[in-house]
Amino acid sequence: MVKRVSLWDSGCPVARSLDAIGDWWSLLIIRDAFDGKRRFGEFQQGLGISRGVLATRLRDLVTRGIFETAPASDGTAYREYVLTAKGQGLFPVIVALRQWGEEFLFGLGETHSLLVDRERGDPVERLSVRSADGRSLDWSDTQVTA
Repeated sequence: MVKRVSLWDSGCPVARSLDAIGDWWSLLIIRDAFDGKRRFGEFQQGLGISRGVLATRLRDLVTRGIFETAPASDGTAYREYVLTAKGQGLFPVIVALRQWGEEFLFGLGETHSLLVDRERGDPVERLSVRSADGRSLDWSDTQVTA
C-alpha cells in the first residue's frame, strides 16, 4: 500500500486544501452533510462506504475542524456530525464540482440531480470568478504570485 504524502507544508493553497479534505470519500461525506445527513448510519447508507473507511474519514474531518460531533438532535444517545464554519466554507467547492460535472460529465438529456434555490425552486446560477471591481475573469485573466 502506498503511503500518503502530506501536502500541508506546501505554499500552494490548492495543495493544502487537498491535504485537508483528503479524498473523494471525504468530499462525498461533506456533500451529504450539505444535503442534511448527520449520522454515521445515514452517511454509510447513502454512500455505500465500509464502516472502517467511513469511521476513518469522519475522524480525520473532525480532527481537521471540518466537522464537530454533537449530541443527537432527537435526544437519543447517538452523536451527530455537524459541519463547522470551516466545513460550511466548502459549499462553493461542492457547488463548483457539481456544476463542472453537469457541464462535462453528462450526455445531452442524461438525468442527474440538480441544485435548486430552496425558496423558489429555480436552478442555482452558475458560479463565476470575478475581479475585485466585479469583472468576470477567465483562467487566462489570472496569475499566481508569491
